[in-house]
Amino acid sequence: MGIKGNEHTSAAEESANLLLDKLSGISGVTSKKMFGGHGIFHDGRMFGMIDSKGKSFLKTNETNIDDYLEKGSEKHSRMPYYSIPIEVQNDISSLSQWTQKSIAASKVRLK
Repeated sequence: MGIKGNEHTSAAEESANLLLDKLSGISGVTSKKMFGGHGIFHDGRMFGMIDSKGKSFLKTNETNIDDYLEKGSEKHSRMPYYSIPIEVQNDISSLSQWTQKSIAASKVRLK
């Protein structure tokens, strides 16, 4: 996602459609246009995002952050979202596993 007021981009739209297609085996996954990009949701809870440049990110917490750091993923500004490594994006099984962990992370309440 980008900055509030940013125009929605075709790169974000294409990336969101591709990611949703790859995640079609997980029921309840949807997207919503937000700040020039897309929010990716599972049953109404945001667990991922696509920025206005089309880059994909998943939510992290203490249970899955090491996976992202080991792969050299980039953090999305101050939010707990990290870029999805290309090798994970290209392997449906790995992407599904990483997505399930991010969905679980989205359900953890902050203290």
